[in-house]
Amino acid sequence: MLDSFDFNLADILWPVAVLVIGFFVYQGLQKAFNLSNKKESNLVLQKQITNIVFILLLIIIFVIALPIKDSIKNQIISLIGIVLSASIALSSATFLGNIMAGIWLRSVRNFRMGDFIKVQDMFGRVSGRGLLHTELQSIDRDLITLPNLFLATNPVTVMHSDGTIISTQLSLGYDVDHSVIEPVLIKAAEDAELDKPFVYIDSLGDYSVVYKVHGLAKDLKTTLSSRSALNRCVLDALHKAEIEIVSPTFMNQRQVNEQVFIPKKRNNHAKKDTDKPEDVIFDKADKASKLDEMKEQHNDLLQRMEKAKEAIKHAENDDVEQELKASYEKLQAREQQMAQFLESKLEEISREGKEGSSEKPSD
Repeated sequence: MLDSFDFNLADILWPVAVLVIGFFVYQGLQKAFNLSNKKESNLVLQKQITNIVFILLLIIIFVIALPIKDSIKNQIISLIGIVLSASIALSSATFLGNIMAGIWLRSVRNFRMGDFIKVQDMFGRVSGRGLLHTELQSIDRDLITLPNLFLATNPVTVMHSDGTIISTQLSLGYDVDHSVIEPVLIKAAEDAELDKPFVYIDSLGDYSVVYKVHGLAKDLKTTLSSRSALNRCVLDALHKAEIEIVSPTFMNQRQVNEQVFIPKKRNNHAKKDTDKPEDVIFDKADKASKLDEMKEQHNDLLQRMEKAKEAIKHAENDDVEQELKASYEKLQAREQQMAQFLESKLEEISREGKEGSSEKPSD
C-alpha cells in the first residue's frame, strides 16, 4: 500500500497548493455573495448551489493532485461519482414528482392565478405558480407554499368562475311557523345582493328547527364580505319581522316574564365602510391575477404583430405597405412597453411578502 505513495516534497506541495488556493477562492466567493445580497435578496439558492459545486470540484482536483497511482485515483473518483449519483437518485424522487405534477396541473388547467381554491383545511387565492410549487394567500393575508405533488394527490376545490353559493344557518324555535320564516330569510338573502336565494330546513332538533339560507354570489372577489353581509341581513330581517333569535335552552332556563329579546331599532346607523376586506387580505393574489391577465394580453399582442408582419410581406402596393409598417411600429412600441412593465411587476410580486425584500409593493 505504501508503494502507491511517492513521498517527495514536490509532489506533496501540489495538494497543499490546491487546498490553499481553494480556501482563498472560497472566501472570495463568500465575499462576492455577501456584497450581492445587499443589492438583491434572492441569491440564497444560487449561493448554495455554487458552494456545493465548488467544493465538489475542489475535492476532485485535490484527489488528482495527490501523489498516488492513477488506478487508485480512478477508484476514489469513481467512489465519489457513485455516492453523488446515489444521493441524487434518492433525493430526486420528490423533486421530479413535483415537476411532473406542475406540468400536469398546467395541462389540466383546473385553476389559474387569482382563483379561490381549497385543499384539505387550507383555503385561499392563488398568488403564485411555479414548476415545483403553488402559492396561496390565505384569509389571514399570509402566504402558503404548497408542493405541486401535494395538489396533484389531494382533491382541490375551485370556486366556480360564474359564482359560488354563500350560505348561513341558524336555529329558531318551534313557536314560529316555517311559512313565516322562509320568506324572511329569502328577503334577507336578496338584501345581501345574492341571486336565486333558497332556504333549506336542515334539521329538526329537540328544542329548535335549523334553517339554512343560500344565495349565489357572482363576484368571487367579495365572498368574505358577502358571507358577512348575509349574516347581517338575516339579523336585520328577523328583528324587523319581530322573530326572536335566542337559544332555546336560554329561553327554557330562566324567568323572563314574557320579555322578547329583539334589539331596539336605532336610526343612527354607522356609515358603511366602502373598503372591502378582500382588498387587504388578498392583495398579492389580486395583483398576480391582474398580471396573469396582462400576460394573456401581451401574448395576443405578439400574435397581432406576427399577423402584421405577414400582412406587410403580402402588401398590394407601397402605400398599403407604409400604412402597415406604421401600424406595426405602434404595436412594437406598445409590446416593448408592456414587456418592461410585466418584467418589473413580476419581480415585484415575487418579492412581495418574502423576508428581506428590499422594495415595498406599489399600489
